[in-house]
Order: sequence, then C-alpha cells, then structure tokens
Amino acid sequence: MLADQDRIFTNLYGWESYSLEAAKMRGDWDNTKDVLAKGRDWIIEEMKLSGLRGRGGAGFPTGMKWSFMPKESKDGRPSYLVINADESEPGTCKDREIMRHDPHKLVEGALIASFAMGAHACYIYVRGEFFNEASNLNKAIKEAYAAGLIGKNACGSGWDFDLVLHRGAGAYICGEETALIESLEGNKGQPRNKPPFPAMAGLYSCPTTVNNVETIAVVPTILRRGGSWFAGIGKDEKNTGTKLFCISGHVNNPCNVEEAMGIPMKELIEKHCGGIRGGWDNLLGVIPGGSSTPVLTKDVCDTVLMDFDSLKAVGTGLGTAGLIVMDKSTDIIECIARLAHFYKHESCGQCTPCREGTGWLWRIMTRMVKGDATIEEIDTLLELTKEIEGHTICALGDAAAWPIQGLIKNFRPVMEDRILQYRKRAA
Repeated sequence: MLADQDRIFTNLYGWESYSLEAAKMRGDWDNTKDVLAKGRDWIIEEMKLSGLRGRGGAGFPTGMKWSFMPKESKDGRPSYLVINADESEPGTCKDREIMRHDPHKLVEGALIASFAMGAHACYIYVRGEFFNEASNLNKAIKEAYAAGLIGKNACGSGWDFDLVLHRGAGAYICGEETALIESLEGNKGQPRNKPPFPAMAGLYSCPTTVNNVETIAVVPTILRRGGSWFAGIGKDEKNTGTKLFCISGHVNNPCNVEEAMGIPMKELIEKHCGGIRGGWDNLLGVIPGGSSTPVLTKDVCDTVLMDFDSLKAVGTGLGTAGLIVMDKSTDIIECIARLAHFYKHESCGQCTPCREGTGWLWRIMTRMVKGDATIEEIDTLLELTKEIEGHTICALGDAAAWPIQGLIKNFRPVMEDRILQYRKRAA
C-alpha cells in the first residue's frame, strides 16, 4: 500500500485548481533552478538510480534512454524531446488526468528532461479527442511562459527552452514513437524502420527522445526527493516507484489511482474499486495492461502482482496498467472480436502482415462469436497470429495478435463449446 506522503499526483481527481498558483502550493516549480544547476549528468544519474521505467507501455529504463542522446552536437543539429500524449490504448486514461488536473507537473518535467538531454525545444503531441485536456495544458504552458519558468533563461537558469503543444487527429498508430514523429513533421502517421533510432535521427532527422506523459510528469518529484526515495517504493529494483492504474469494467467503482508498483491485483481492485460486481467469485478475467495485453483468468488474478516482471511471467504484460475487468456476464469471445476490429481499423496498412492479417483475424473472430467455425480453425487462428507477431515495423501487429493468443490459451474450451453448440443448432 502506498503511503499518502509518497503520492506524486496529489491533484489526480481535480479537487483543486490546475493553475500555476495552486500547483506551486502543491510543491511544483519548487527550486527548479537548483535542480538544473546540478547539471545534466547528475540528473541522468539520479534517474538511473530511481529505476524509473517508461510508463507508456514498453517499460524501458528512463535514465538509460536519456543517456543515449549525444552530449554535444558535432554537426550543428539540435536535440529534441517529444512527449507522447496520444493516449490511444483502449482501457487507458491516466495521461489525460495529468494534463487535465496536474499539467504543471508535465511542463516542469519537460523543462528538466529537455535540459538533461541538451534539448532547447520540446513538443507535446496530444491526442485529437483530448480537447479539454489540451486546453488546460495550453493554459499551463502560457502561465509558465508568463512567469519566466520556461522560455528565455528558463527559471533564471541560463537555459533557453521552448515548449510546443501539437494536437493530433486521433490516430492510434500515432502512439508509436516514429509514427508520432512523422505526424509531427506533417506527414502521414506511419512508423519508420529502425535503425536509425530516434536518438540518432528522429524529429527533423535530429537526435530525439520520445517519452510518455506519466514518465516525464514524475521527474521533478523524483529529483527533489532523490532517486533512492523512488527506488525504495515498489516490489524490487526492476519494478520501482509509483504507478497510475486505470481500472474499468465490471467493478463497483471504476477509477484511476496511484499505487506502488507490485501491488497485488486483487488488493488493487478490492481496495480502490469496491471489488468485482457480484463479488470476487464472479470474476471471469482481467486484461491487465490496456487492450493489447493478453487476458488473465481468475485463478491467476487471485495472486498476480501488478508489475512488469510478474505479469510477464504469467504470459501477459503491465503495458499502460489499464485494467479491463470482466465478470461472468461477459461474452469473452465477442470482447476479443471487438478488439480485433479495433486493430484492423487502426492499422496504417504499411506492412502486409498487419494490413491483411488484422482483417483475417477480425473476420475469423466474427465467425467464432457465432460459433460458425470448425475446431481446427482455432489452431489456424493461432497460427495466423504467429505470422503477424514480430513481422511488422511497429508493435501494432503484436497488439492485434496478443489478445487472441490470450483468448485461445485461457478460454479455448469456451470457443470449442461455442462451435459445438452452433453445430447442434444447425443440425
């Protein structure tokens, strides 16, 4: 259980104003100049010490990612920080609450992170549907400029820093970092082949780091309290700190909550969500990390911990920590078929396995919902996911494959029974 004094997002529910004045009362922008004065190397080492892993889904160590950026430009190219606020994963709604209720944490974090990577400019790419969130964030940026916290000589540090808010058009694929960069440049939002990686040639072919909103928003608090403080929270040295969890679906009180990394899933749901609708025994399964992560059955949910490694060990992932809870009233096959349709719709069409394969997945899953299939087609469906997974430029193909793999692994008897029942009716 996370102690109240260790919570980073103290205005997650918007009980107070998101204004600069209110943010300062909550501790934001406190001695930011002193943090910058400690230098780029100190900041990156503290981030490594904290053990913070990216909160956008991939979970790559943040301090290490920052260290990949060149220390100085040898050819005159500028460096950039790009913040991914294109929160597109179904079941995930954490970054929008940061932008809506605590935007100054993000603005301050953008300044510090950019300074640590030698970037004088940062772009925040916001999902098109987030109108109110973008509006509040834009007001916070204007307040920070007016107060001299960003802009020329930011916070009196001698560092010039510009922050630009860019609104996307609501494409899921632009949550992938290189597709996001393409969209920022005014091109079609399609992923790039890697290498080169963004740290070498990203935005405008310049060194670029792309980080998630939550990742950047926790940076000022970590540096003020110390990397060792953050590392002291969580399950172990590979799963440190606090995490925003989004719990939706068949719970009595759907919510967003900040908790310690490694909290048991059952405790998270029972304590903060009032339990499963109809009681814990009415639980069918949980998608633990946004719609792309494989579903877990109740027996696994009884004991599993909510962290990167524990969820990986049971064949799924923490992802964005967006839990989608399903009770026994759920048609699990129809649920996964709906996700298959989503990924088919959001595929950019650049890679043949994804462009063609997601359509095949959806069409087969549509028949599986009715039971209009053969038992052998379940294995055909599984083989198809394997032909897509790992064979595309970005991870959208994987995201389309994993929910179906989880369905077949954990609910194959349900699929087989649906087919047999359909045959009986047809006969």
